[in-house]
Amino acid sequence: MAAPPPPGITALPPSPVTVAGAAAGGSEPRPRGTCSTPAAGTADRLELLPLESMAYTMTPMPTGPVGSQYCVCKVELSVCGQNLLDRDVTSKSDPFCVLFMEVSGKWVELDRTETAVNNLNPAFAKKFVIDYHFEEVQKLKFALFDQDKSSMQLYEHDFLGEFSCTLGVIVSSKKITRTLLLGNGKPAGKGMITIAAQELSDNRVITLSMAGRKLDKKDLFGKSDPFLEFYKPGDDGKSMLVHRTEVVKYTLDPTWKPFTVPLVSLCDGDVEKLIKVVCYDYDSDGGHDFIGEFQISVAGMCKAQDAFPLEMECINPKKQKKKKNYKNSGIIIVNSCKITRDFSFLDYILGGCQLMFTVGIDFTASNGNARDPSSLHYINPMGTNEYLSAIWAVGQIIQDYDSDKMFPALGFGAQLPPDWKVSHEFAINFNPTNPFCSGVEGIVQAYSACLPHIRFYGPTNFSPIVNHVARFASQATQQEAASQYFILLIITDGVISDMDETRHAVVQASKLPMSIIIVGVGNADFAAMEFLDGDSRVLRSHTGEEAVRDIVQFVPFRDFRNAPKETLAKAVLAELPQQVVQYFKHQNLPPINSEQA
Repeated sequence: MAAPPPPGITALPPSPVTVAGAAAGGSEPRPRGTCSTPAAGTADRLELLPLESMAYTMTPMPTGPVGSQYCVCKVELSVCGQNLLDRDVTSKSDPFCVLFMEVSGKWVELDRTETAVNNLNPAFAKKFVIDYHFEEVQKLKFALFDQDKSSMQLYEHDFLGEFSCTLGVIVSSKKITRTLLLGNGKPAGKGMITIAAQELSDNRVITLSMAGRKLDKKDLFGKSDPFLEFYKPGDDGKSMLVHRTEVVKYTLDPTWKPFTVPLVSLCDGDVEKLIKVVCYDYDSDGGHDFIGEFQISVAGMCKAQDAFPLEMECINPKKQKKKKNYKNSGIIIVNSCKITRDFSFLDYILGGCQLMFTVGIDFTASNGNARDPSSLHYINPMGTNEYLSAIWAVGQIIQDYDSDKMFPALGFGAQLPPDWKVSHEFAINFNPTNPFCSGVEGIVQAYSACLPHIRFYGPTNFSPIVNHVARFASQATQQEAASQYFILLIITDGVISDMDETRHAVVQASKLPMSIIIVGVGNADFAAMEFLDGDSRVLRSHTGEEAVRDIVQFVPFRDFRNAPKETLAKAVLAELPQQVVQYFKHQNLPPINSEQA
C-alpha cells in the first residue's frame, strides 16, 4: 500500500509554476523606448524626436530609497538523490521530487521533477526555478516519492523521505547535502538529497569606445553633427533600438564617449548576433540625416583592442546604388570593446560572502523597569516584546548567510555589576572576550538572562557600538575578494545623546563593508534616526565630511505592530542587498569564486 505524504502538505497538479512575485523590471538597465529602423536606403532623413528628449543611455541608479525589487532574481535549483529507499519488490524505486513552499502556514506544491526509472541515485534533469527574495524567509520542502501509478495524487505513491530548509540556506552554501527524513522525523534509511543553486541571469556588460573618420558632410554651412544608434533584431523581425550615443558637434571625425550597456540589452547575450550600427547627422528639428550604416557582431567588435582599433566602412545603400565609384560614407572605428560582469547581490552570496551580524540593544532608563508591564523590556506572557520581535525579524533572515551562526550581542546605557559603572558597549552574555551567541535563539536567551542583572541608566550613546563593529569591518578591507560584510542592528527607544559622535562614526563606517539597521521601539520622537537614514539627503559629520554612501536604514516598530511579522523584515532589509553590491563594486572586489566574462 502506498505511504501517504507527510501531514500538512497540499498537493496540486504539477505545472511549470514559479513563485509569485517575479522581478518586474529588475536591476538591469533598459533603454527607455524602442524604435524600428527603416529599410536600408529608403530615406536619407529619419523623423525622430529631438535627441535631447530621447537619450538612450544607461538608466541612472535612483536617488531615492531602493525597494525590494532590487534583490529579486530567479534561482535555479538542481536536485540529486543518493541511496534512496527501495520501495519496489521486483525492481528499484522510480523516484520523483516534489518542491513545496510554505505559504500562510501551509505547504503548497510548486513543481515536480520527472521520474527516474529504476534508480536509487537519481540526478533529476528537471530544474526548479524560484524567485529569490533576500528580505523574506522562504521555507522550502523537497519530498521524494516512488511512482507507483500514473495518478497525480501524491498519496497514491510511496513516500521516500523529505528535507526542509530556507532558500537562504541553499544560496548561502551554493550546494548542500542533507539526510532525508520520514514523516516521524527519523532518517529515511541512508537516503540523502543534494541541492545546488545557480542564479539565472546574464550579468555581463559591454563597454565600447567608438570614433569616426571622414564622415559625409551633411550640413550646408558647416560640418556634420554625428551620432550613432545601435539596433538588434527583434522577435517580430523588426530592429529594436537599444542605445544611442551623444551628438558630437561640427566634425567629420568624431570621438564619442565610452558607454556601457548590458550585453542582454545589446544582443540578448548572443555575441554572434549581428548588430546594426547606424550613423546620423543631428538636426534640431528631429529630421536627422542618414549618413550610413554597417552590421557587426559583438564577437567581431571584441577583436578591437586599445592598440589595434577595428575599422568598419559606413555605407549609405542609396548612394552605393546610384554612384559607380562610391566607396563609403566614412569610417566608424571601434577603439576598444570590453565585456565584464556586473555582479549582483546573489553573485556575492553564491560566491561565498558571509554576512556578519551584530546586535546592539538599548538598556537606558527611558525603557522603564523590565518587571513593569509598561516597560519596553517587559517580556509578556507570550514570551516576547518589541525588542525580541525586532531581533527575530532581522536575525532569522541574516542567520542563513553566516556559516557559523555565532553573533555578537552587545548592550549600551546600563549599569553593570559588580561596581555598577555605566557601559555603552558590553556583552549581554557578560563574557567580554567571547560576546558571541549561538544563532538568534542564543541572542534571545542571553537577552532574557541579562535583564535581572543590570540597571537601566543612560545616556543613549550609539557611537561606541558603531565604532566597535567598524573596527572589525576595517580589518575586512584587506580582503582581495568579497568575503565579509558586516551588519549592525541597533534597537533603541529614544533620542541619541551623542549625535555628533554618532554622525562622525557613521560617516567613517560608510567607507567600510558595513551597514546599520536601526529599529525604534516605543512611541518616542525618532527625528534623529530619520536624519541618520540618508535616503533624502547626504549625511554629513559635524566637521562637514560627507558619507561615501547611505548605510543606515531606520524603521519605527510602531508602524508594524499590527502588520504580519514578515513585514518588518522586508522593510528593514530592503536596502541591504544594494548596499552590499554598492560597496564591493566601489572597491572593485569580485565575488570569491567568480568566473570571468
